[in-house]
Amino acid sequence: MRHRLFIPAATALLFALAACTQDELAGDNRLPEGEYPVVIRATGLSVEATPLAAPSTRAAVDGDWQGVTSVALKMGDAVKEYTVTASTDFKSATLSRENDPYYWTSRDPITVSAWWPFDNADITQMPAVKVAEDQSKLADFQNSDFISAENRKVEFNNPTLEFTHRTARVTIELKPGTGFTSVAGATVSLVSLSADNGNPTAIKTYNASGNTYEALTAPQTVAAGKPFVKVELGGGTFYFRPQNNVVLEAGSRYKYTVKVNATGLTLEGCTIGEWADGGGESGTAEDLGYIYDSNTKTYTVYNADGLMNVAELVNGGKTDINITLTTDIDLTGKDWTPIGTDYDNSYKGTFDGGGHTITGLTFTTNDEFAGLFGWLNRAGTVKNVVMEGVQITSNQIYGGSIGGVVGYSWGTIENCSVSGSVSGTMYVGGVVGVQRDGSITGCSSSATVKGTIKVGGVAGQTIFGATLTACYATGNVIIEIDRTENISGGGLVGFNDGISLLACYATGNVTSTGSSTGYVHIGGFLGDNYITVTACYWKNNHEQGISYNRGSTNVTKVDGTNVTWENAVDAMNTALQNAGSEWRYELKGALPTLMKQ
Repeated sequence: MRHRLFIPAATALLFALAACTQDELAGDNRLPEGEYPVVIRATGLSVEATPLAAPSTRAAVDGDWQGVTSVALKMGDAVKEYTVTASTDFKSATLSRENDPYYWTSRDPITVSAWWPFDNADITQMPAVKVAEDQSKLADFQNSDFISAENRKVEFNNPTLEFTHRTARVTIELKPGTGFTSVAGATVSLVSLSADNGNPTAIKTYNASGNTYEALTAPQTVAAGKPFVKVELGGGTFYFRPQNNVVLEAGSRYKYTVKVNATGLTLEGCTIGEWADGGGESGTAEDLGYIYDSNTKTYTVYNADGLMNVAELVNGGKTDINITLTTDIDLTGKDWTPIGTDYDNSYKGTFDGGGHTITGLTFTTNDEFAGLFGWLNRAGTVKNVVMEGVQITSNQIYGGSIGGVVGYSWGTIENCSVSGSVSGTMYVGGVVGVQRDGSITGCSSSATVKGTIKVGGVAGQTIFGATLTACYATGNVIIEIDRTENISGGGLVGFNDGISLLACYATGNVTSTGSSTGYVHIGGFLGDNYITVTACYWKNNHEQGISYNRGSTNVTKVDGTNVTWENAVDAMNTALQNAGSEWRYELKGALPTLMKQ
């Protein structure tokens, strides 16, 4: 950009007189001290073909000097503040200093630097470029501009100074793609930006006109393939990833078309010029399937790709984000990787399914922890989700923890249900493979569960501080007995050693194949039990509810004569009420179902 200075008649006369005096001193370049004020014509930053900006704090970005009140100007080691007096059309300006201006001391060229804005606390240092995070308002967009003229030679007989922009300018033009007839009302941001010098990693753009959005950034490079343009439109979030590195250079403008599918030193005539063409790209924005709220760290997911993408975020290190579903999700044909792959990457946020159904979760893995979630941290919660028709198979020969909802859990699981099949070797459950501490509440499984060691309709194993409350299993449990291992299998839990088992029941048949030289504990309700069991029931092919019982109480069989499901519901609800639980059973069909009061 180029500034041009136009010298008023009085100033021009002064300059002419100075020149005559200098001719009289032709034998010596030196000039008398303090007698020849420097007059500089400023060029660069020439006017861009845009409408005159509305009054604002700073407006050099728009090609005029409206609102700019002063600049810092450096000669030698001295830096002085100069007042800006704009012309009536704001297309030029005079920079002057009434007291203590700079003077020519000889006819030799001088080196000058100037910048704007400057730091009042330390005018001697040119500030680092730091733009606003939210540039959606015109003033904030304009206030993000920085201009300078650095170490420029100024000739005595041709005193000119050229200014350039220190920021890069990005322009985004939106166009409607498939599924959209209009892109009006969009919110457009730049993302994946550098945080150097305290700059924002994301910038909300200014809606310059129609479907055109603009922002100013610090010079930097955004790697190819990174999300660069973020578009929020119609309840969805879309990202544009440039095919090439985005090299944002100072003084250049980059366009992306995105389809969504003085008595002393005086500078006169300072004009603000064109941004150099920095290039750009055209392409189609991708729908990531979620909306992110930075205040709550919540990702609101509205399609399968969104769930896949947030899973990738968690497994990439963002383990504490919150995830909310706003609709049913079909994962059919998706290559699923469980959310939270292991202890070091365990999920610490809150996943709220909102009562929606996830269908089509189908995968076979050799990984140790498998389910919708692999490993749930003690700070994590999974709730209010229906897993329908899951097909989960683990071929991990050394064990693993396999569940329809969570493989290995330290956290909270509430109001989740599973249908389909869950298969593995060790620690296999319809809802969770292993519950270590934490709680499982108001959950059910009709899934067929198959495993070798510690296998149960709801949980393969509960240990330490784990609690299991108001849960039931109606799916069959199949135990393929390892010939050398100790075996625990049950309609509800295979190996139960938490601290509480309250108001639960199981009706799925429990069968086994093979034999073992170790102990084999298989029961209609529990295989092994080491704790008190309160108000729990079973009815299936087994005559024995608990195979090995070290607890002080037992489980009751519903035989239809002495004990009916009506009896069971009354007893379970009384126990829940006494425990302060909000969960209750109701008998509207053949078997009790759950509701939350």
